[in-house]
Amino acid sequence: MNWGHKILFVYVAFVAATLFLVFKASSQKDDLVTKDYYGQELKYQQRIDETERTNALSGKLQCDYKDGRLTIGFPKDFLGETMSGSVVLYCPADENKDVTKDFTIKDSVLEVAVPQDHKGAFELHISWQVSGRQYYYEQKIFI
Repeated sequence: MNWGHKILFVYVAFVAATLFLVFKASSQKDDLVTKDYYGQELKYQQRIDETERTNALSGKLQCDYKDGRLTIGFPKDFLGETMSGSVVLYCPADENKDVTKDFTIKDSVLEVAVPQDHKGAFELHISWQVSGRQYYYEQKIFI
């Protein structure tokens, strides 16, 4: 093989590798965290205020996963109060594993059913309202 064939071989290999990388890059998913990412970002100060209200409570939320059920215990501050809000189990790896549940409860314990095939790292986002005041809690959990 002479030097002309070697140069042609290197050039063809380079073009093939470049085309392969372009194909792989174009087939990657580039999902945003939420569909309304920029709108959520504008409301971030409100989320900070809600988190500070939650941190000022007498205790922390207690989260426990057992037998396909996520049990969330709210602090004693809310005994006898009607709470309404939403729970989101957010899976950063796959949006199809996200679990969302709206709730209205009078006691301080909430149970959320989690499908058996939903295993891995999740973020638990809880936002609720009591007597016109908003609260927010966030925790990383592993199921």
